[in-house]
Amino acid sequence: MPQNDRPTASHLTPALRIDSASGLAIPTQRPIATEIPVSFVYGDAPYAVMMASPGDAEDFAYGFSLTEGIVRSPDEIRAVTVAPQAQGLSVGIELAPGRFREHLARRRAMTGRTSCGLCGVETVEQLPQAEKLNPAPPVPARAIFAALANLDRNQKLNAATHAVHAAAFCSRDGAIRAVREDVGRHNALDKLIGALIRESVSPREGFILVTSRASFEMVEKAAIFGASTLVAISAPTSLAIERAQALGLTLAAIARADSMMIFSGALEAQGGARSEAAAS
Repeated sequence: MPQNDRPTASHLTPALRIDSASGLAIPTQRPIATEIPVSFVYGDAPYAVMMASPGDAEDFAYGFSLTEGIVRSPDEIRAVTVAPQAQGLSVGIELAPGRFREHLARRRAMTGRTSCGLCGVETVEQLPQAEKLNPAPPVPARAIFAALANLDRNQKLNAATHAVHAAAFCSRDGAIRAVREDVGRHNALDKLIGALIRESVSPREGFILVTSRASFEMVEKAAIFGASTLVAISAPTSLAIERAQALGLTLAAIARADSMMIFSGALEAQGGARSEAAAS
């Protein structure tokens, strides 16, 4: 469907601005990030409703399908159709016949939330399971600092609304190659992964940078895609660190303009030396 038939990523909303000096209430308008229910339907079988931003729905479909374990490669998706509903969007995904039969066999009900990446999972065995990553050359630390320095200017929706997360794929020299934004951090990462697999971008060409905390689900999604390095602006959780170490994924977090911390794996420091997490 045409992009202009879908809800806009943000919209102006009336508000009152209270001035601290005068105490006056001043009528104004503020760009607000749009949050809608996005329904994923495989064949004619509803699967999940995710609260998300309306943009990049096709990328979302591909990335979500991969990180949920519904497909193993983008070739198993035959078509994606996006249609407006009374509230939100319906995303129809047509799978290859064999993959669709497997999907029906493992189908589970799941209702998503903006802050949740594993809603509806009833047992530990149902968690998505990435495979251990093949060894990859460490990413230069200077490349991560370069990407951090340029991330803000690539977050167009957040610049307007200050209400969304971003996930970026960066080359090994720190150039930002792709960015996706969403009200949900998991959604932003799924959209980024979807965009990359649709363009046949190899995960070994760079690293992933996210504006959120590094949780278990973010590590798992990055590893399912095949990325060897995940960088987060906020802190990691204990399970994220454990999972990154088990998968052989380099996890850097609390990444700022002047410093960052390595919790798993290694980065290339100055002069080609390796800076490795002590706990690895």
